[in-house]
Amino acid sequence: MESIVKQIENKIISRKRGAFVFPADFASIGTPESITKSLQRLKASGILIRVAHGVYYYPKIDTKYGLGAIPPTILEIAYAIAGRDKARIYPTGAYAMHALGFTTQVPANVVFITDGAPRHITIGKGKGILFKHSDEARNFAYRSKEFQLIVSALREIGEENVTAEQLETIKGLLHSICKEKFNHDISLAPAWIRKILLTL
Repeated sequence: MESIVKQIENKIISRKRGAFVFPADFASIGTPESITKSLQRLKASGILIRVAHGVYYYPKIDTKYGLGAIPPTILEIAYAIAGRDKARIYPTGAYAMHALGFTTQVPANVVFITDGAPRHITIGKGKGILFKHSDEARNFAYRSKEFQLIVSALREIGEENVTAEQLETIKGLLHSICKEKFNHDISLAPAWIRKILLTL
């Protein structure tokens, strides 16, 4: 019979690279303690990256430039944790602006609004993800994560402060959103944002 470590390793390798891994994924294989130890061993061997307490990542590998394992983004980590917890999240303006390239400043604690439990996830030295609870359903109804980022960033910038360069970036992102999602999400956006986006 295969060891617990080997069983977990085989299950992880059967997934696509870029997958997040949680101890609960392997509850049928062993005890919580044995699963935790196995994941720690797989981290030590370089198969997994540990991004937060109880959150591991099966990294994509950069083959073009030989840079090795590619760590996940803050956004990917946040959505993975939200998916595990069956919660919805909405990026706040400061991080949305960074994600869209409108600012190089990354807040030490990236804040997301959630309809789940409020919590703080430590993801590195002095860094973390903060989930703040909200019951405002409209925030979580967007079908496109890109559209959600755009709306959040524009709210942060303000109607009178949007630059032509920022609009050009947004225009490119809008073209990557399928028509069905765009038509759904545009109806949820604040009126002034809807007006801007429909002219791009």
